[in-house]
Amino acid sequence: MLDVARIRADFPILGETVNGRPLVYLDSAATSQKPRQVLQAEYDFLTHANAAVHRGAHTLAAEATDLFEDARATVAGFVGAPAEQLVWTSGATMGLNLLGYAIGNATAGRGGADSASLALRPGDEIVTTAIEHHANLIPWQELAARTGATLRHVPARADGTLDLDAAGDLIGPRTRVVAFTHVSNVLGIVNPVAELVALAAEVGAITVMDACQSAPHLPLDLAALGVDFAVFSGHKMLGPYGVGGLYGRAERLEALPPFLTGGSMITTVTLDSAEYLPPPQRFEAGTQPVGPAIGLAAAVRYLDEVGLDRIHAHEQALAARMRAGLIEIPGIRLLGDADAERVGLWAFDVDGVHAHDAGQFLDDRGIAVRVGHHCAAPLHRQYGITASVRASVALYNTADEVDELVDAVRGIRAYFGVES
Repeated sequence: MLDVARIRADFPILGETVNGRPLVYLDSAATSQKPRQVLQAEYDFLTHANAAVHRGAHTLAAEATDLFEDARATVAGFVGAPAEQLVWTSGATMGLNLLGYAIGNATAGRGGADSASLALRPGDEIVTTAIEHHANLIPWQELAARTGATLRHVPARADGTLDLDAAGDLIGPRTRVVAFTHVSNVLGIVNPVAELVALAAEVGAITVMDACQSAPHLPLDLAALGVDFAVFSGHKMLGPYGVGGLYGRAERLEALPPFLTGGSMITTVTLDSAEYLPPPQRFEAGTQPVGPAIGLAAAVRYLDEVGLDRIHAHEQALAARMRAGLIEIPGIRLLGDADAERVGLWAFDVDGVHAHDAGQFLDDRGIAVRVGHHCAAPLHRQYGITASVRASVALYNTADEVDELVDAVRGIRAYFGVES
């Protein structure tokens, strides 16, 4: 059991009011709230050790570099990786674009001999799934357009689970990249990573996993999962905005040519050519997010201290309570209502009421949820809707808050004059 009252005391914003009511924050899948420990860590760096990292000869630069690299080791350890396999990014979207463009550079013949192993050719295939966030779909669309590769998609069943039989048919000798989400930001279902990795390994394809919705909620060991690359965003895991991570297996990172170039990622430069540092610095051109990285390290220490197993159990219990209440309400349809392991979120459609109207109704009662297609328009199209309401919990949410949501949802259709 979590001591949720103690946890909530660490999050200043949870004491705020919205529209004259206590805030019920159920939008953590979009961005989590931040504990004092994270705010303090970044403040302490900025007020006591702020300096540009690497290559500085003065004391502050050395202190800042130590804090920055200690943060890398802390965050890498949190996801089951050595420090040299974690690249700092501005978030998951940047990490996925970095991969797409770097593979495109390999295809164009840039990079060393090993980078040829990543190159795509016309007729090669990139496989994603029908449930992806746009950030794990559009970069692959762009890569396919630049290289002549074909983009294919593993379909989702009506209950939101991936069709592994179809995946087995789609992933074949021409497949070079398999990109998938660990947990859908709409459905909340934990996807079968081992099976997807095995299918990709059979044909020598690269695997890329979006861990944005799993890193804050599940114990995560990327090396043990066997994926080649994975991305996550700090702001969804109690950390600051503007920082995230790209994990890569050592041999894959070493083969990957750079995407962004400039200072901090080179060994030697002439007017006509340059040589690049090894990973991870090869992919960290320019000024780095030093304060946010230190804040993210504080965030993962906080999650570790509470315990990911306990967090997951708490959030699963809240998700089960939310489902039990919502399915009893006429006109409410849950998306992805599968008997499967999941994190603490549900997206739902309110029959006869647009999601944005439903969200405004809930906001008037102090309940913050997400409305729209959640950057997963193709998945919503499959369900025959343009938008849904999504309520998502985190370690700081309570059963009473879930009950408040369910009670409020009961009144939506009547408020808008929709017949039950």
